Parts: sequence; structure tokens; C-alpha cells
Amino acid sequence: MRQSLKRIVESARFNTFITILIIFNALLVGLETYPEIRQTYGNWLLVVDLIILAFFALEIIAKLIAYRTAFFKNGWNNFDFIIVVGSLILYNSPYISVLRIFRVLRVLRTVSTIPSLRRVVTALFMAIPTITSVILLMSIIFYVYAVIGTFFYADIEPEFFGDLGLSLITLFQVFTLESWASGIFRPVFSQEPWSWLYFISFIVVSTFLMINLIVGEIVNNAQKISDEIDKETAELEGIKEDTSEIDDLRKEVGELKSMVQTLVDRK
Repeated sequence: MRQSLKRIVESARFNTFITILIIFNALLVGLETYPEIRQTYGNWLLVVDLIILAFFALEIIAKLIAYRTAFFKNGWNNFDFIIVVGSLILYNSPYISVLRIFRVLRVLRTVSTIPSLRRVVTALFMAIPTITSVILLMSIIFYVYAVIGTFFYADIEPEFFGDLGLSLITLFQVFTLESWASGIFRPVFSQEPWSWLYFISFIVVSTFLMINLIVGEIVNNAQKISDEIDKETAELEGIKEDTSEIDDLRKEVGELKSMVQTLVDRK
């Protein structure tokens, strides 16, 4: 029974079916954001949602039977387990807002069912140590530029550079490139012509260089994961080739046995 369940939950059809259910569940959650649809078809949407949740629960139960304790060794399985069990528990509780959050979180299960998404998220988590270092360096850069901006431009634009906190918020707006030229830079530039050095250098260092470091690290990790998958695929293909060679040898040995048996019978 365990082996049968394991073959079922690992099959492509089963995973495709679960992915379709997750997407369909996401569409239902989206439809409930429209008051007219919720008032007209609210009961039907609730019934369909319960059916989908029942399928999710059966999926988790099947995997628990198939894998037993090994089920919890996979982080994605733990993620699915928390979402489904949380949804089941909250259906009988008065915390409607929390229930809605868990229903929306079910959409995130697409990450655990689609291999390409899993690869991207894994690459992102692998890049966290480097991203942390980059964020620390960016914080230092922000602090230095905020102090400089407060000293030089507090009298010119107190609304943006009146104190250290305002300067940090202003620099964050400049970092996002959101209306920084017309809203912040030009009023300062009109009174301080050399201010372009301050703003341009900050954008080049913080926005272009630092973001590229983060993106580059994520891309490198994604490439490492792809290389590992290709290596594992190549090893599996090699095993299949070896297995086919063994099968051929078995056939030849069988033919030899039949020939020897024929000769013995003739004698």
C-alpha cells in the first residue's frame, strides 16, 4: 500500500492535478473579493472551497502514509502541511480574517508543486548570506550619505534633509528612482550646482552596483542548482544505460541456456 501511494503521489498526473486545484483555489479567492459575486454565489464558493480543502487534506494524508517520518524532512512538505492543517483548524474557529489569510496562502503552494518555481526560491534562499552582507554595506552607504546630505542640504531643503531620519527616507526615495529628479534633486540643484555629484554618486553606488550584486548572486545560485540537476539527470541516464546493458546480458545468457538445453535434449 505504501509503495502504491508513493507511486501515485510522485506521478506527474497527480502533481498536475494538485497544481490545477491550487490555481483553481486561487481564482476562487480572487472572485470572493467582488461583493456582488460573494453575495450571489457565497454558499457555492464555500462548498467548492471545502471540497478543494478536502483534496488537499487527502494529499497530505497520502504523503504521510507513503513517506511516514521522512515526509517532514522536506521543507516544502512542512510548508504544505502547515497551510493545510492551519486551514482545517481555522474552519471551526471564529478567526475569519486569519482563515482568509490561510486560504490566500494556499496559492503559495504553487511554489512547491512547480519545479521551476522551487528552483528560483531555493536560489533566493541560498543567496540570503550574501544579500545580508550587501544590505549591511548598503546601510553603511545610506548612513554616510544621509549624514552628508543633512550637513549640506538641511538649510536648502529642510523637508527632505532636515535631520538624519528625513535624509534616510529621502535617500530611500532616490534609491527607488521614484520622482527623485523633479521632486528632490532639481530644487536642491537650483541652489547648489555641485549637488549633482552627491545624487549621481549615490544612485550609481546604491542602485546600480548593489542591486546588480544581489541579482548576480541569485543568478549564480540558480545556475548551480541547474548544474546539479543536470548532473543528477546524467547520472540517472547512466544508470538506465547500465540497466539496459544488464538486461541485454540476461537475454543472451537465457538464449545460451536454451541452446545448451536443446543440445542436451538431442544427446
